[in-house]
Amino acid sequence: MIVPAYWAEARRQQRKEGRQITVRRYGWSDASQADAQQHAETRAGEALQRLLTGEKLARREPRQPYNGADGLPIREEIVERHGTAVVTRNSYSARCLNVPDVLFADIDHAHRAPLRLSVIVFVLAALAAALAGHACGSGFGYALAFAAVLGCAPAAHGLFRLWRWLAGGAEAQALRRVRRYAHRHPDWGIRVYRTPAGLRLLVTHRPFAPDATEVAAFFAAVGTDPLYARMCRNQRCFRARVSAKPWRIGIGAHLKPRPGVWPVAAEKQPQRAAWIAAYERAAEAWAACTSLEHLGPAAIHPAVAPVLALHDRLSRAGSKLPIA
Repeated sequence: MIVPAYWAEARRQQRKEGRQITVRRYGWSDASQADAQQHAETRAGEALQRLLTGEKLARREPRQPYNGADGLPIREEIVERHGTAVVTRNSYSARCLNVPDVLFADIDHAHRAPLRLSVIVFVLAALAAALAGHACGSGFGYALAFAAVLGCAPAAHGLFRLWRWLAGGAEAQALRRVRRYAHRHPDWGIRVYRTPAGLRLLVTHRPFAPDATEVAAFFAAVGTDPLYARMCRNQRCFRARVSAKPWRIGIGAHLKPRPGVWPVAAEKQPQRAAWIAAYERAAEAWAACTSLEHLGPAAIHPAVAPVLALHDRLSRAGSKLPIA
């Protein structure tokens, strides 16, 4: 896990066969801005040499926050450090806890019918429509068939909602998956939280590496959000949002200045600071999640305990506050 304190960008140019080749690369450092600039110069020089030899490379790296930063360190403002845990502020101002070896998992409840169900409904409707159209042998019959095919998506969504209702709701389904995993792995300790979009899991019996095969199997078994799982592997860290999303607490405007990708120019820092101060005042009345239950052994691994305590304090998981 790399969360640098300093960022810089370098540009290198050279002509080859009458064409100008320009390459830009970012650099980073925890030591100083000068070190970050030197790192950027080195990376830009290496990229230029590779381009000159004919290798196909991106000329410029996108200035992306966490969710889009494949292959780059986490590019967010550092708010606090607690040992190996780092609290950062993401592109829409929420605080996030980043840790290298304490396993968090996010489970978002699906709101749309799965693709497989939609395909099945479409195939059945298409077959029925073709038979009906052929049997009627008229324009009305084919129009009826076409209308049936158009109704596939609403039908699939309706079946999905009915199935979920019969199963006790989205949260009940997700909890069953988690409890089933805990039953099959009795040595695992799993703390379960409710979030506005689903569930959050914190594994308590031992630390894990983000790219471990056990982690991938756990993510698949409990239905972890695929984007979250991918970013854990790419950034080699686990992550949990510990303050409210602005739009859920009545803040409709975006973090200023736009875009909210770190770092921000010095002249724009006061505008950003004022926006964040207003956000933090509003966020005081909200929690990021609420604790539901603990599955498996009650003992907390010594390496996990400080992160668990920090997460619960920052997210206000033990409070009675509404979640956002």
